[in-house]
Amino acid sequence: MKFSQEKLDKAKEIMARYPEGKQKSALIPLLHIAQEENNGWLDIATMDYVAEILSIKPIEVYEVATFYTMFNLKPVGKYVFEVCRTGPCMLNGSDHIIDYIKDKLGIKEGETTPDGMFTLKPAECLGACGYAPMMQLGKFYREHLTKEKVDQIIDECRRGVAIVN
Repeated sequence: MKFSQEKLDKAKEIMARYPEGKQKSALIPLLHIAQEENNGWLDIATMDYVAEILSIKPIEVYEVATFYTMFNLKPVGKYVFEVCRTGPCMLNGSDHIIDYIKDKLGIKEGETTPDGMFTLKPAECLGACGYAPMMQLGKFYREHLTKEKVDQIIDECRRGVAIVN
């Protein structure tokens, strides 16, 4: 695993924001770059590469990557449905939305459809309780979910018109 020159330049720019000897502070942004460069997930070789760039021990990278749910440690689909399942969302039916997505796509939590299109990833609080039930799709929130809205989102993804970045 190697970053493209563009991403390597970006990594160096991020690292330069921190004082000498404090390059580990750039770890989370570099993991985001690495995940983007590696088809949406972080394997051991990719995390080792990030450790090498930052001159830190691989375990320091693993600790962070395994702690935060925004990092995927196995391959994911083109579209990752991160459905909030904490209190306010559950009170507003997120468990029913998760069940509906599982049935509709024929996958379980944490699984990817056989065509590699969708991954269902239940999430802890996404900080949008007033819009429950909701999910994150790429960089955007989809709010006040219903079965009909989920069908619309799946259709948008299949047609390649879903906005995720």
